[in-house]
Amino acid sequence: MLRVIGTLGDLVEDIAVRVGSAVNVASDTEAHIRRRRGGSAANTAVAVARAGGRARFIGQVGADAIGAALVAETEAAGVEVMARRAGRTGTIVVLVDHLGERSMLTDRGACADLDDPDPAWLDELQVLHVPAYSLAGGRLAETAVTLVNWAHERGIIVSIDASSAAVIESYGAGRMRNLLWSLQPHVLLCNELEAQVLSAAGGVDGIATAATVVKQGPDPALVSVPGEGVVEVPVPALNGVTDTTGAGDAFAAGFLLAVASGALAAEAAAAGHRTARAAITAVSSD
Repeated sequence: MLRVIGTLGDLVEDIAVRVGSAVNVASDTEAHIRRRRGGSAANTAVAVARAGGRARFIGQVGADAIGAALVAETEAAGVEVMARRAGRTGTIVVLVDHLGERSMLTDRGACADLDDPDPAWLDELQVLHVPAYSLAGGRLAETAVTLVNWAHERGIIVSIDASSAAVIESYGAGRMRNLLWSLQPHVLLCNELEAQVLSAAGGVDGIATAATVVKQGPDPALVSVPGEGVVEVPVPALNGVTDTTGAGDAFAAGFLLAVASGALAAEAAAAGHRTARAAITAVSSD
């Protein structure tokens, strides 16, 4: 039986703003604006489902019309949604500049309020994936720690994504590194900037027990396995990129699906690159 990859965290509304040229400060700038489902945990779950896996999203979503629409959209994408409905749905404004780089203005709404975890959320899971957003504050942070500990007790693979350099800095790099180390995830995923922020507090080595992946944009990902050193996994070339939104979450989906199927870490990173490429292609062509 195909086991489930579960994700814990945010399901929010994204308002994506893409500009074709440098922003004209204090004046008008032509832009392409659209609304879409967002949230790292939800995006990863959808990417798992699109890649042919079984996915479950766990989180709290606002008890409003936007929240209802987001839940319905996520379920329609093939994801099992275990969502508490309370409060106000969060919104993230994603600003994508003319070079394809993105910045985010974040209002998580009810996402951080998830409490009173249910052990049934972990039933059938082979992997529990937790973005660091889910560890950085609110009642969700306590819930995430509880679920990670329960997952370890059940023999479920635990994956943590460092998520955001800004979130790590706001939380405190040393404090975040200590928390990640205490949770002993099997897999730690981060990008180059997140790894740099954590390096001031001792680096990423020693956090994950099975594999650490440092993504470097178009440059090879660095895959480290305890006792085996570091392997570079090249990124397939991709031209005409206009928006990298969701690439990291898609990478996580591909990586974790491969790990769940028994792939080695370097093989899983190559699978992650393929799913990230597909996600970037889809977004850039929209």
